[in-house]
Amino acid sequence: MSNNNLGSGKGGDEDSGAPLPDFSGASKIQLSTVAPAFGIPASSLPTPSGASAAQPDYLDYDQKGRGIVSTMFTNSGISYILGVTLGGLYGLQEGLRNTPSTRWKVKLNSVLNHCGRYGSGVGNAMGATAILYSLYEGLADTYELDQYTGPIQPPAPLFAGFMTGATYYMRAGPRVAALAGTIGLGAVGGTFAVYSVLGLPYGSRGWLFF
Repeated sequence: MSNNNLGSGKGGDEDSGAPLPDFSGASKIQLSTVAPAFGIPASSLPTPSGASAAQPDYLDYDQKGRGIVSTMFTNSGISYILGVTLGGLYGLQEGLRNTPSTRWKVKLNSVLNHCGRYGSGVGNAMGATAILYSLYEGLADTYELDQYTGPIQPPAPLFAGFMTGATYYMRAGPRVAALAGTIGLGAVGGTFAVYSVLGLPYGSRGWLFF
């Protein structure tokens, strides 16, 4: 009988659970540091007597997103790599099609010439276009163009698309420049319409107006 009592007593000690955590250091937590995380202004908290009213430091956050330079480098880099890839693939096809001989060295030389010609051409064109677009979009954001366009939101990509096309072809004359700007405007507007139908957030890809 006594053995049963000892066994039950031992089992009761094991089932008592883990000890409670030590909260003795909770008094050292500064409420002014954690209060903003819960939406409570730190200025509304009482300051203990004799304590300094030091405020926590927070990282700066640009609500408008990346800066113009950062956006320009990202857009131009992605556009150039994509242009070189697409132009190189087209050059590969043209090099194999227009090779003057079936010999391996001649065919390889033809492929390299065509890849270099079309790859560099398309890459440079897309990179320059991306730089223009980034500059015009940053200009529209800097001067807050959205305050003057009413229901047309967001206006910065539309403005950048039109001005990019018009600037790129401005040497061909005003009519060609206006047509190119209209094409750029239509490309941005069409992308925005497709994204709206698909339920995708506009500019979610982080590249140009995609």
